[in-house]
Amino acid sequence: MPIWKRNLFVCWFGMFVTGVGMSQLAPVLPLYIKHLGVDDPDAIAQYSGLAFGVTFVISAVFSPIWGLAADKYGRKPMLLRASLGMAIVVFCMGFAHNVYELVGLRLLQGVITGYGTACTTLIATQTDKEHSGWALGTLSTANVSGSLLGPTIGGFIGENFGLENVFYITGGFMMVAFVTTLLFVKETFVRTSKKAQSIREAWRAVPEKSLTLTLFATFFVLTVALYSVEPILTVYVNHLSGGGSHVALIAGVTFSASGLANIIAAPRLGKLSDKVGAHKVILFALAAAGLLFIPQAFATSPWQLMALRFLFGLASAGLAPSVNVLVKKITPPSLTGRVFGFNMSAMYLGAFGGAVLGGQAAAWFGIRYVFFLTSALLLANAVWVYVKAYRKLQRVPSA
Repeated sequence: MPIWKRNLFVCWFGMFVTGVGMSQLAPVLPLYIKHLGVDDPDAIAQYSGLAFGVTFVISAVFSPIWGLAADKYGRKPMLLRASLGMAIVVFCMGFAHNVYELVGLRLLQGVITGYGTACTTLIATQTDKEHSGWALGTLSTANVSGSLLGPTIGGFIGENFGLENVFYITGGFMMVAFVTTLLFVKETFVRTSKKAQSIREAWRAVPEKSLTLTLFATFFVLTVALYSVEPILTVYVNHLSGGGSHVALIAGVTFSASGLANIIAAPRLGKLSDKVGAHKVILFALAAAGLLFIPQAFATSPWQLMALRFLFGLASAGLAPSVNVLVKKITPPSLTGRVFGFNMSAMYLGAFGGAVLGGQAAAWFGIRYVFFLTSALLLANAVWVYVKAYRKLQRVPSA
């Protein structure tokens, strides 16, 4: 097996576990905060939002920093640092004595992130051009599916094994990711630049600034779309089922349906981007995903919503790998880690922004308008991609 393919499988497992670790707290957070001694419902809601969101905001800040370190010291050291650090921090959350310790540990989790940035950079730089779309498509399924399946996994563990075991089990899996990375990931790293560039100097060296910003924005909008339904999905499923039983389970399966579809479709759409051009896949995926959000607002049963979420996952699966392929193609090798770090920052901000958008839109306008607003955002991004990227790349045969 080629080294890049073996590294891909190991990194896939690590990124999946990391994605689960970032998101598994969502369904158990209010219960765990109450378990830690907070009884007021308003205070529980406030601390839940803070504990969930702070990790993504801090990760957005530190992701480019760890991207720079990956370009400077190598990608494998960053994988080991992030996987070991997150294993310890997530495990310690199970020993939190109060909500302040929990929030502090979630903040620290955001600081030590960077596993996804290092993985993406490693696979992007090791994989040949003919297989880069497939490899990055496969890798993208790990983080997306981990993030989408994380709430279901966290809820299942919390309900069947206890709240503290959510953190112990997830931390244990992250330790397995550390060990497999240590033993099986191979990298021959040669630093191309002796001097660490500042953010301004690095940005000056980026040859396609407008296209790069368009790709960052697309990754941000994709993540907003994935997370915008998280605050309202359980309530919406409860409404569609008429207050029936097993609402939490049905909501978890519905939320995870797009993650399952992503796992199925992303490698295939990544391979398709190698053949027809990543810019074509991005434009089609944005338009299809945007249109598929509209009928979700008119669903009449949880099963209709589940099917539509699955179709949305099939459509949106082409976005992350195609964005990463284009980022790789237009970025000088010495800046790959830094630029992918900024791309991951866009993803983390999108996760936070999507949750905020969904909650606020539902509170102000109603649940169904969350789907309308998210659809408009995706379709507007499709227009922007067509104007700023598609027509330009259409004239480049190798795009």
